[in-house]
Amino acid sequence: MYDTILIPTDGSTVAENAVSHAVDLAAKYDADVHALYVVDTSAMDIGLGAEQVDRIRQGKFGEMPELEERARNATGLVTDQAADNGVDVTESIVAGQPHRQIADYGEENDIDLIVMGSAGRGGVRRALLGSVAERTLRTTTIPTMVVDIRDEDA
Repeated sequence: MYDTILIPTDGSTVAENAVSHAVDLAAKYDADVHALYVVDTSAMDIGLGAEQVDRIRQGKFGEMPELEERARNATGLVTDQAADNGVDVTESIVAGQPHRQIADYGEENDIDLIVMGSAGRGGVRRALLGSVAERTLRTTTIPTMVVDIRDEDA
């Protein structure tokens, strides 16, 4: 049913909850996993120059090793869980708007399923802050499973 599963991750508890679901599915269907970290250039400090943003988009972190380390740690969590379950992983770090990059990556890599976490915000908080999961759902045509962190039995 699934040959390739995309797990967008930012290393948060919300994302970690989705990782176990995705890895379980991958093991069940003998699917490969893609771990994707998106450097959100739209949310970066205003003091960051256009040249620095372009370098990050090219995967050249230069004077920002902590950003690269955060990305590697986030995708590493996926890799570790996948390895424990005999699942192959491709790790990628891209830059841009997270929901767009997730949708584009999925299309470019023939992803069959996207599995991502959600904090389950509602009301004013979601309206003000938005939701990467919600925006991704509206942007992609790829089936997407959203794992709600509030579901403790999940």
